[in-house]
Amino acid sequence: MKKIELYEDEEIDDLQLKGLCLIQKKSAFRFGVDAVLLSQFARIKKNFRVIDLCTGTGIVPFLIMGKFSPQEIYGIEIQEEMAEMAQRSSKLNDLQDTIKFFNKDLKDIDYLKSLGRFDAVTVNPPYKLNNSGIVNSSDKQAIARREIKCSLEDVIVAARTLLKDNGRMYMVHRPERLADIITAMRKYKIEPKRIRMVHPNTKKAANIVLVEGQRDGGQFLKWEPPLFVYKDEGGYSDEINLIYGRGEL
Repeated sequence: MKKIELYEDEEIDDLQLKGLCLIQKKSAFRFGVDAVLLSQFARIKKNFRVIDLCTGTGIVPFLIMGKFSPQEIYGIEIQEEMAEMAQRSSKLNDLQDTIKFFNKDLKDIDYLKSLGRFDAVTVNPPYKLNNSGIVNSSDKQAIARREIKCSLEDVIVAARTLLKDNGRMYMVHRPERLADIITAMRKYKIEPKRIRMVHPNTKKAANIVLVEGQRDGGQFLKWEPPLFVYKDEGGYSDEINLIYGRGEL
């Protein structure tokens, strides 16, 4: 691991996955269970080119590298500070030739086309519609959570542009947006193929949805069994412990 300069309010977090580490802000946006579940849900092979949209600090590319070791992973992030932090994490792990981050706008279709085609697109986009309240458009937390810089439709158009024929898109989002997700995917000919709901426990409604789509795929949708993050009596579920590498099959 290379020695990398850390800036104010930054720290290095051990991902506990093949020695990989990630630079994060101590007091700003940090990755959560959504990114971990997305990286697990994606079906990635060693010969794949993968691109992660709205990559933030780059957590999904590093988790995918640790789990699947694909040929190449790109990350696109509109916020310069976060993209630069992700680039330093890539150098920290000596993976700058394999995991590459770019400070670009995913709405720049000409730029996306210049990157070539990818076997898989992953995305953990802003969840909230930017239709209520006064929000500072330069607020980093707001940009990560609200559709200020890009909409759900923008994300799906970008995925359509980047995917190879029959390539796969993997998204983590909120269940209340599922109708919007499926409608937009169908509009741009990314066929929903697999859906999984994630619940806090067996007694609570789902608060996360994982969706897989295929570019120009046939109409067949598989609804997977629900995933429960916690046991009803408390503590992480067995499956979550397995996903985090804390359990054994």
